[in-house]
Amino acid sequence: MSNLLSIPFKKTYPVNVKEPARNYIYTHGGVHPDEFKDDINLWQNLRKDGVGGVVHVDRINASLLYHAQLVSILTKLPPNIELEIAYAPVFQASAVPITLKNLVFERCGVLFNLASLYSQLAASEDRATMDGIKRGTANYQYAAGVLSFLRTSALPKLVYSPEDEEIPRDLSDSFATALELLMLAQAQECSWQMAKLNQYKNGLIAKVAARAAALYQMASKTIHDASPPIKDLFPSHWLPHIEAKGHHFFAVSQYRKSIDEIESSRYGVEIARLHEAQSEAKKGYDIARRGRIAPAVIQDIQSLLEVVQKNLARAERDNDLIYHHDVPASSALAPIPQANLVSSTIPAGLSDPTSVVGNGRMIFGELLSWGAKEAINIYNDRKQNLIKDKIKDASSELQDAADQALRRLNLPAALEALERPIGLPPSLLRKAEEVRLENGPAKIEASIEDVQRLAQQDQAILDEAMDILDNEASEDEAARKYATLNRLPSHEANVELIEKEKRYRSILAQAATSDETVRQKWDEWEKNIVELTWSEEELEASIPSSTLSSSAAMTAEGRQTQTHARALRVHLEALDDLHRVREQIMRRAQALAAADDIRERVLKAAAGLARLTEVEPAMFEDVSDEELAKYDRFLAEMGEIEQRQAAILLEIQRRNELFLQSRKDDPAVKEREHALQSLDLAYHKYREITRNLDEGFKFYNDLATIFLQYKEACKNWSRLRNQQIHALTRSLQSMSLGSSSSTPPTPAAPAPILHPDAAPDASANVNVPASPRAPPMKQAPSPPPRKAPLGKSSLGLPAITSSDWGFEDVQLPPPPARRQ
Repeated sequence: MSNLLSIPFKKTYPVNVKEPARNYIYTHGGVHPDEFKDDINLWQNLRKDGVGGVVHVDRINASLLYHAQLVSILTKLPPNIELEIAYAPVFQASAVPITLKNLVFERCGVLFNLASLYSQLAASEDRATMDGIKRGTANYQYAAGVLSFLRTSALPKLVYSPEDEEIPRDLSDSFATALELLMLAQAQECSWQMAKLNQYKNGLIAKVAARAAALYQMASKTIHDASPPIKDLFPSHWLPHIEAKGHHFFAVSQYRKSIDEIESSRYGVEIARLHEAQSEAKKGYDIARRGRIAPAVIQDIQSLLEVVQKNLARAERDNDLIYHHDVPASSALAPIPQANLVSSTIPAGLSDPTSVVGNGRMIFGELLSWGAKEAINIYNDRKQNLIKDKIKDASSELQDAADQALRRLNLPAALEALERPIGLPPSLLRKAEEVRLENGPAKIEASIEDVQRLAQQDQAILDEAMDILDNEASEDEAARKYATLNRLPSHEANVELIEKEKRYRSILAQAATSDETVRQKWDEWEKNIVELTWSEEELEASIPSSTLSSSAAMTAEGRQTQTHARALRVHLEALDDLHRVREQIMRRAQALAAADDIRERVLKAAAGLARLTEVEPAMFEDVSDEELAKYDRFLAEMGEIEQRQAAILLEIQRRNELFLQSRKDDPAVKEREHALQSLDLAYHKYREITRNLDEGFKFYNDLATIFLQYKEACKNWSRLRNQQIHALTRSLQSMSLGSSSSTPPTPAAPAPILHPDAAPDASANVNVPASPRAPPMKQAPSPPPRKAPLGKSSLGLPAITSSDWGFEDVQLPPPPARRQ
């Protein structure tokens, strides 16, 4: 048996890359997946030999080629394309594998197994020959280099998602570092062995051994100090082996240095170093015996210990009889310098993947990278957000501010009451016609009923979900009267589902308060809004007329009132012109955004990147910023509009004060002004109420989708719990039938303990149709069934929060604010 260690392969399992790859390309690639049929087949074939598992030198190139193609694939696809990849823990090939939907996990597994392959090739070399030692040294250095590359280039990109129930602890920085140091230590040991065979000077051999001891001790310290702990991941004999080797080579270095000391006639120092060598060799021997490590390692340490003890006895006898040199304390001994003859050697195929592929085809080489696609999506999102937030919403805010300011000043009703003492203003006629054509009151009444019906439907869905949980709890309680169930009671097991239900109830309560506010608003303004649906003759008859006598109009006060009224009308028309300009700016910006396509610029920038460069969306930030700059002129124009509107409103307010001061206090004018203002305000309230009801309708529709998924989760969870009870019932019936058919009745045996893991796995989704009372709603598609990880018991009961329930929590709409 070899006295060196080799890293076993991480066992993996076959995967079918075809369906996930095709589905991703079809959904996100913008092309038909048949265009990349050959690439997908090549990926599938390369994986067979590239993931490791066979110790042969030819498999090095296969792994390097597959890794290079994975690098290419990861420049085109995101890590998660719904492809499940399974690897078992490195020292537990028969254990349940860890399954992740992560292509970076695959890349890390390939690199780890490449390091394992190099280490096993090194361990298989015949180190009785110089060529075997050289090949072993080189392969151990390659193994260390691959582990270094794994630790610095691949592991930082292995990001886990919240859905990952378990993560591979053997793919951590500390684990890879410990193995890298171990491989370097064994490479240094091979170099030490070569130095012995070449009969180097004892001083140099001592330095080489000192470096080997330091590397072994560094590996041991890394394992002991790792956080989170990794000590339990190694086989029981590995850590004793590494620690024993550290003591062994420290003893070797002291022994070789003692020979160097005697050649320099430093007999006292020779004895001190032999004492150190003896002490370290004993420590290593004790650890080796207790750790049950390889006999070859124990024999090496035992042989060294015998040689050291023999030389120590001889040195002490000679010094006592002949030399009489003082023996210094061990702390006074000069440290032995370390001669490092090895380093982590990264294979060229890793540092330059293109050298492995050469002129061959890169998988998905013609596919637009996911990073570039994401950059396009990010740009489009930023563009739409800019149009909405900085232009469209800003325009609406300016319009609302102007309308609010005019309503506060009772404009233009005050002017129209003066300018048109009889008849109706054209602006009011247009608003009344709009409400009349929409049949406004009936529309509001119908919308209120629809929103109320949707709220009741959402409440019913939530009640049905609670009924499901209540029924399960009843069955659980009944079952506990007849058998012992080794699982949590229902009220403890379903606590997370209950907490969600409480949160949903709170949201419904908030929404009900908001709905009541809207209903109260309608009750308050219903009469005025109904008036807007009257015919023009009826509406005109309801508005009192006012006339100014010709003599009053010719007075100084009358002429002054007319002057201020005309000035006010000029400013109001300027404000209307400004509104039209603002609308034009918004339409121009939206038209530009609709025609704006950054794809060509991103493609050109992506083409300029080096081959196999992992494309990130941030690489196109400059392109995105340059393209968004063409919207700056609209933002500048909107800023100018805002300033002009503020100035006009300020002037309107000043002129209105003068107008009010100069106007005669005519009750008829006041009455007409109030009636016109009331109808104008009724129109704005009509628009506000309809907007509130539209928001409520959308809110309850979105909430119904979430509640249906929640109900489905409750149904699946309850079904799995009930299947446990049914399994127990069948077991008891079988026991009862067996005993009655063969022997007289005996006292009932204790009921079998039903463990949570005995529940059958149910990952399939059940589609729940919407209530027929609900208006048509577009339901979110159910997530695909999640396959159980390889090796997982088919009777495993997932956690409530697991996506194995076929329930994916949808982001809740924001709780409805109190609508004003």
